[in-house]
Amino acid sequence: MNKTKTNIGAMVILAFMFFIFGFVSWVNSILIPYFRISCELTHFESYFVTFAFYIAYFIMAIPSSMLLKKVGFKTGIMVGFIIMAIGMYVFVPAAMVREFGLFLTGLFLIGTGLAILQTAANPFVTIIGPIESAARRISVVGICNKVAGIISPLVFAAVILNPGDSEMFKLIESGTLDEISKNLILDDLIRRVIVPYAILGTALLIFGIFIKFSSLPEIDTEESNAESEGDSSENRKSVFSYPYLVLGALAIFFHVGSQVVAIDTVINYAGSMGVDMLEAKVFPSYTLACTMIGYIIGIFLIPKVISQRTALVICSTLGLVLSLLAV
Repeated sequence: MNKTKTNIGAMVILAFMFFIFGFVSWVNSILIPYFRISCELTHFESYFVTFAFYIAYFIMAIPSSMLLKKVGFKTGIMVGFIIMAIGMYVFVPAAMVREFGLFLTGLFLIGTGLAILQTAANPFVTIIGPIESAARRISVVGICNKVAGIISPLVFAAVILNPGDSEMFKLIESGTLDEISKNLILDDLIRRVIVPYAILGTALLIFGIFIKFSSLPEIDTEESNAESEGDSSENRKSVFSYPYLVLGALAIFFHVGSQVVAIDTVINYAGSMGVDMLEAKVFPSYTLACTMIGYIIGIFLIPKVISQRTALVICSTLGLVLSLLAV
């Protein structure tokens, strides 16, 4: 790797990968209320969409790193895309039988694929250029992620929701329909996911194969770590010997947690206040647009105007203050 110049070709591929991450991840904000109605779930049960998706990161993070170490980053990325595609295809039989547990299996597989991809992609972004501008590169791929997040709920809603669905939702929840009529309507509603998820699964499969044979360079993280650490790494035998790693993991925990709570619950929250789902479908996009503004500011200010450390302190403080104000 060139340590003084960013690998532009690799950045373009990574930016597109982060676009895919965002497109797949943030569509959950629509899936939660959609499954709640079509699979006749409580609010609590509907949030298993988020649980099944993100628990895959927790369970598969270390296996993902072991996989990447064994087969290499490019092959590992291809495997990640294949697993995601399989998860997408699981939605087809799940929709045919309207089985929520099968949908959760598909979501877990999608999350597993993303766990592998993000385990590979995040080090790539850091290593393919100078460390001083790593935050800027992270901001660039973050913008791609959030642009996809803005688009995906709107695209998905446009594909699976019709203008007259508001009245149908009210009719379903009114309890006036007989069981046969209600099941016919719900079966028709849930089967709308079949075509978009089958197409998306095929697209992910093709892109995974493309990555394997693309110009994306293979990286050796152990060599890169040794170069950055120098002789100081010899005395560090555990991940807990790197305090910035532990603190970084905590920072990501709160960062992702705050995003998921804000974005994935906003439609149901709006519904509890009498706002229809067809109106509330744009709310996740508003939230992600605001997040994207933060990334754009980061690109222009870091590291020329403020250091990465100063930016972290400012954003952490603002996050704490605004969270308390929300409460």
